[in-house]
Amino acid sequence: MPFDVDGPVTTVAVSEVRGGHSPRQGGENLEHVRTLAETIGELPPIIVRRDDMRVVDGMHRLRAARLRGDERIAVRYFDGADDDAFVLAVRSNVTHGLPLSLADRKAAATRIIASHAHWSDRMIATVAGLSAATVARLRRALPESAPEVRLGNDGKLRPVNSLERRRVARAILMTEPDLSLREVARRAGISPETARSVRRKLAEAGPAPSPDSAALVVRLRSDPTLRFSETGRALLRLLEARSVTPQQWAAIAANVPPHWRDTVARLAIECAEAWRTFAETLLNPTTTKAG
Repeated sequence: MPFDVDGPVTTVAVSEVRGGHSPRQGGENLEHVRTLAETIGELPPIIVRRDDMRVVDGMHRLRAARLRGDERIAVRYFDGADDDAFVLAVRSNVTHGLPLSLADRKAAATRIIASHAHWSDRMIATVAGLSAATVARLRRALPESAPEVRLGNDGKLRPVNSLERRRVARAILMTEPDLSLREVARRAGISPETARSVRRKLAEAGPAPSPDSAALVVRLRSDPTLRFSETGRALLRLLEARSVTPQQWAAIAANVPPHWRDTVARLAIECAEAWRTFAETLLNPTTTKAG
């Protein structure tokens, strides 16, 4: 994680240290300050930005030192920009000390998204103590110009359009199932772990429809109760898609225009959810009745 501070501890006059830009929207907790002031012995070092002596982490400890009349305080110096100092302040208050509230963490994540837009959702989530999904929702609400790549926790840059990269990996695995994950990852521009995830989801989806499945569709089409009713014919038309092979799906996906791929993907997900709901209705007719 960037902005680690592990330099030597030194002491400075309390009067030299200035207040910082705290991630706490409501300011310091006075009760916590009093508790720290009653602590016997030296307080743990605070982190101070060297350029302007502003507190990065440790405002409660600074106020406690002032409250009990300490003349000097232990510090570690941080060298960096204001935005980077804020990131360090957030991460420090998430991992130790008085925890930040959920509202504070979301507000902090929103600021970090704006100042470090090239960071991945997971990386910002680690800093702010949130889930990557929450950070993604916060990012979508911001009118930002998204970078083409983002920096991950492992220090590697990856393309933002992961859905497109996964689509490519899926098509590769469908046509060359025995290809190594490393080679799939190289061709699709993703990590081997992501390639493994795509392969696992393909396996969970099961094999292409067997001749038996196709035969079942034929039998359904021969049933008059389906053929001669409007809803039955609609069902049969929908089931025709069941005969599409993975190779055909891959070919169809490869020919969707790039500017429509995200939209088509969302529609496909909606279709999948609709089929799942339909299956649950068939299997549990007593619990899901039409209105």
